[in-house]
Amino acid sequence: MSRFSEADRDRIRSQLVEAGRELFAQFGFERTRISDVTEAVDIGTSTFYGFFDSKEALYVEVLCAERDRLESRIDEAVATANTPREEVRTLIETMFREVRSNPLISRLIVENELHALQEHLSDAERESLAASIQESDLSYADRWVELDAFRFDDPAVVSGLIRSLVFTTRSRETIMESGGTADYEAVEDALIETIVAGLFVDGDDGEGDNDGNSDP
Repeated sequence: MSRFSEADRDRIRSQLVEAGRELFAQFGFERTRISDVTEAVDIGTSTFYGFFDSKEALYVEVLCAERDRLESRIDEAVATANTPREEVRTLIETMFREVRSNPLISRLIVENELHALQEHLSDAERESLAASIQESDLSYADRWVELDAFRFDDPAVVSGLIRSLVFTTRSRETIMESGGTADYEAVEDALIETIVAGLFVDGDDGEGDNDGNSDP
């Protein structure tokens, strides 16, 4: 590996992650081979192991990068909200949209593939992954529960509720295949509105308790 400069190593690692992202998204983890990734980057398979210990280690980095992208998109979307109630709705809508449009996000949140991969990682990699997962938990809930208008005072419950909602994205295909309503968007919108309304005291959107800033 000494033949690579530090700049070369950074470039190749980035290329491996990007190639892995495209291949994992298209074919999934099991059907993607290390040789597929190395061919896309134009390096030898043996060189791959100078950057990652295994295909699992690469997949973890890809999923963590997708999680970071998701958090950035959520932050950008929630920043446009004017009240805490709008923040909650925007966050849920953004998560739904990302899970439906990005197979990696779906596998990350719905399939919980990061958890499934942990047994294939080294102790150091597992510790690093556990720390990053803890740091990335929904931080908005910590602020929402401090509002007088908010019905719950445990941020873990709020985060769990919102994450559980994401699983309803699976019902779209089931409803369509069974001949259910074609206007699924209206059903989903009603579900989100019901959840958001239930999180706040009737008639109070929390605007008086929060200045609308959405820093996590």
